[in-house]
Amino acid sequence: MDISIENKLKALWALQEIDSKLDKLNALKGELPMEVSDLEDEIAGLETREQNIQQEIANYEEQISEYKNKIKQSEQYITKFKQQLNDVKNNREFEALSKEIEIMELEIQAAEKRMKEAAISIEGQKVLIEETRTKIEDGKKDVEAKKEELITIIQETEEEEKKYSEERDEAKKEIEERLIYSYERIRKNAHNGIAIAPIVRSSCGGCFAKIPPQKQADIKQHLKINACEHCGRIIVDETITGIQAQVVEEDKKPRRRLKKRLEA
Repeated sequence: MDISIENKLKALWALQEIDSKLDKLNALKGELPMEVSDLEDEIAGLETREQNIQQEIANYEEQISEYKNKIKQSEQYITKFKQQLNDVKNNREFEALSKEIEIMELEIQAAEKRMKEAAISIEGQKVLIEETRTKIEDGKKDVEAKKEELITIIQETEEEEKKYSEERDEAKKEIEERLIYSYERIRKNAHNGIAIAPIVRSSCGGCFAKIPPQKQADIKQHLKINACEHCGRIIVDETITGIQAQVVEEDKKPRRRLKKRLEA
């Protein structure tokens, strides 16, 4: 038996057990970190939207100001042209001045119409701002509530997490770098974070695919590191984990109870 391989497998299994404990602590946090991040992004988007709406309102107000100046200017021209009507010498001059007055009056009407449209648009944008601000406030309240919940969970699990993290650092020192790299890669690809899987009922404890008898025999010899042909997880036997022995012992309990009943 290659003791060094067995020790490597034991070190990997110890690391897996620590990581599984850390995974359980992280599971307590659930989706809260992601939810907080998503809400903060949503709030940032709403704040940008509010700024854009404010800019649109400013643009409309600038347009209204321009229309007012245009109306004022047109009114000045009308006053001027009306004064000139008193000094006309022929019908052609009279008609020309009258036409200019008519044009100025039409421009005033058009400007007043656009001013009203801009004012209506401003009112609509103000409603949107209020709706956006309400969403921002509600979002901030949700973020604070979720942050408080997350902080509570972190505080409750902080000591345990620190302890396991320190144990993890120590466990990694016992494992060569290439194995750590392979282990981390398998864990990343595994949906449940299990990179080192025990043999359970002649199956891979990670994907539950059946392991051929010869493969099981190879695994138990500890001559090399064996991977599951289906999921790629490293497979270890009860010598490394003690899990299979526990399963067998649990299986015996119902039989013992049945035997006692029959004897009674």
